[in-house]
Amino acid sequence: MKKILVVDDMSELRELVAKTLARDDCRVLEAESGEQALRLARDEKPDLIMMDIMMPGTIDGLEATRILRNDPLTKGCKIIMLTAKGQAADITKGIDAGADDYFVKPFSPLELMRKVDEILG
Repeated sequence: MKKILVVDDMSELRELVAKTLARDDCRVLEAESGEQALRLARDEKPDLIMMDIMMPGTIDGLEATRILRNDPLTKGCKIIMLTAKGQAADITKGIDAGADDYFVKPFSPLELMRKVDEILG
């Protein structure tokens, strides 16, 4: 079973993404902060992480992505940034931090499902 970790401070968005990606062969986990995402990622080792950039606490999505990429336990996790920050400079920062792909909110659920299928095989 594939594991997908959805990281966003808005519970409504986590729920929307979880419902969009729900299927029999996937288990969706949720985190509301960068700190919680790091703990869950280390404990659960998800196949894919959907990461927001702007979150409360001391670790935003960019920093969490950098940490996950440098951690031997989580460096193999695929990461898609899913954020409202859609300027070219923001996308570059996300990719430079280690994201495998970048989606801007609002997003097409169908496009998101296609990208997840592509990444998870």
